[in-house]
Amino acid sequence: MLATLLLVGGAWMTQGPTDAFGEVASEVRRGITRGLYPGAVVVVGRRDSILYAEGFGHFTWDRRTHVPKPAESLWDLASLTKVVATTTAAAVLVERGRLDLDAPVGTYLPAFAGGGRSAVTVRMLLDHTSGLPPYLPFFRWAGSRRAAVDSVFAAPLDFVPGDTARYSDLNAILLGFIVEAVAGEPLDQFTQREIFAPIGMHLTLFRPADSLRPRIVPARAEGGKPIPGLLSDQNAVALGGVAGHAGLFSTGIDLARFAQAWLAATGTPEGQLLQVTTVHTFLEHRPRSGSRLLGWDSPDSVMVHPSVFGSLSTRTAFGHTGWTGTLLWMDPARDLFVVFLTNRSLAPKRRNSIVEMREVRSRVSDAVIRATGLPCEAVATSC
Repeated sequence: MLATLLLVGGAWMTQGPTDAFGEVASEVRRGITRGLYPGAVVVVGRRDSILYAEGFGHFTWDRRTHVPKPAESLWDLASLTKVVATTTAAAVLVERGRLDLDAPVGTYLPAFAGGGRSAVTVRMLLDHTSGLPPYLPFFRWAGSRRAAVDSVFAAPLDFVPGDTARYSDLNAILLGFIVEAVAGEPLDQFTQREIFAPIGMHLTLFRPADSLRPRIVPARAEGGKPIPGLLSDQNAVALGGVAGHAGLFSTGIDLARFAQAWLAATGTPEGQLLQVTTVHTFLEHRPRSGSRLLGWDSPDSVMVHPSVFGSLSTRTAFGHTGWTGTLLWMDPARDLFVVFLTNRSLAPKRRNSIVEMREVRSRVSDAVIRATGLPCEAVATSC
């Protein structure tokens, strides 16, 4: 029997036993024991309910620090920013007819020109087929936000746009600039008003105020001291803390609300956040983009290494990960989502923590699916 969590008076109350999630808890604790991360939260649910929400470990390796809480503790989401903020903002603008996926990036950002850049479209930024390099450490030389922006515009293309998919932070950074240009306001203001507030994500934000510092799980240390709120991504810092690729903070329960909004829109024409046609557009597989959807990633059948989606997810699954040790995925065919947040970036005790984190994510994902035992609601070919 699964537990169901209900929101009562601002607190999450559990109904029924959570014994079914024992394997999930064991796998999360295994990551702590192995020295991959000091703390974590896991939230599992469906479109209309939360089945499991639990915190593990501590804020830092000091066991005297707080135990993370799903509804209260804030995490540096790192690259989950790409989907929770930037991709979703783009989807909102596409739905409203204000953003054209197949328009050249230069239509919205005239400074992005020359060197073959005119062939790069908004869609290519989203599915990572733009040809831009994976990473550019402009924080090392950019002395101002303007200089950082100029560095992104000047990044040379590594290959022909539209030819093949290669994940790049620069794609999401540029997409964030586009959202700001089309919306006529900063990314943080637009996402707060149009995405987070409408679905009750009241603790999801860029640049959290000092009053929230006690709730922030540190993701980075300075001088050997964990600093709550210190962004793990230094390029995001160079851009002022608000960027399309990183900089967002959130809680496990807020991300559960976000996952439910996307899951609902996969089957409901008038979704709470987006319409089903918009979501289907963003979840469409294209020949040149491999496992990459628009903004989102999906299980890759040809991968040699363990998939962060596990081995039991269906072909309808989509999600994303983050450098700090974050994971979010949804599986519409199973009516299931998982939020798995850690602070792996805070002085991990394992040299190859990034590689080992993939294994933990895979094990947790499979354990979640086994724990829920939910039938696949889609046609057999999706399962």
